[in-house]
Amino acid sequence: MYLTGTEQHALRGVFALLAEDDHGEQEIRERLGRALLDLLHADQFASFVWDAGSGNFDARVALHMDPANLDRYAQWHQHHDPITFVLQSRRRATRVTEVMPQRELMRTPFFNDFLARDGLHWGMNLHAFEGGRALGDLRIWRRKCRGDFGDHEKALLDLIEPAFAGALQRAQRAAASAAAVPAPAAWTLLSAREQEVARCVREGLTDKEIARRLAVGVPTVRTYLRRIFDKLGIERRSALAGWAVPPAR
Repeated sequence: MYLTGTEQHALRGVFALLAEDDHGEQEIRERLGRALLDLLHADQFASFVWDAGSGNFDARVALHMDPANLDRYAQWHQHHDPITFVLQSRRRATRVTEVMPQRELMRTPFFNDFLARDGLHWGMNLHAFEGGRALGDLRIWRRKCRGDFGDHEKALLDLIEPAFAGALQRAQRAAASAAAVPAPAAWTLLSAREQEVARCVREGLTDKEIARRLAVGVPTVRTYLRRIFDKLGIERRSALAGWAVPPAR
């Protein structure tokens, strides 16, 4: 694989970033996204983590995309997305045009009501896994005028994938270790209802199961979870699952 001098320099920076151990998952994905926009001559970047328990792509990071448009993705478009689950199943760098012809994609509401609003036209995804568990993804897009990604860009992204997955795994282990330390002061920041939801997550219940147990709607459960994450300073359910939750009284 031939690399230009500019690409060699950029890759050294990427691997140095991914070798550092003092960043959280979200910061890793954001900083890598900025580097990939330059390396791959791209315009927009987004990254999510697939949460099998809730059936959602959460923990978003995005560059050069409208937050309101991304909110619509979280609420509706991700559940009517014709490409991402196919791209996810590949588990390697894959161009969107490899799973759906561009003309066909451009006829979908997903393209016209979501992608096109931010100028996303040509896409490439990489979804990192540890066994069957999703670690995080990289979604890189170009505007129409730049043209599609090629095999060279795919090879660059595949080259980065092992270091990306390793960095996320280390960050998750560090977060879980920190969360396992009892923190009664932080726990008291949660309301009684939020504490109930946290205990349900510790039991491994999904959002729907929590909603049934507490007799509330699934959106209400997700609101509680966002508040819990904010108060405890964590980003994902896995960190909450590792938190030292005091027993119910």
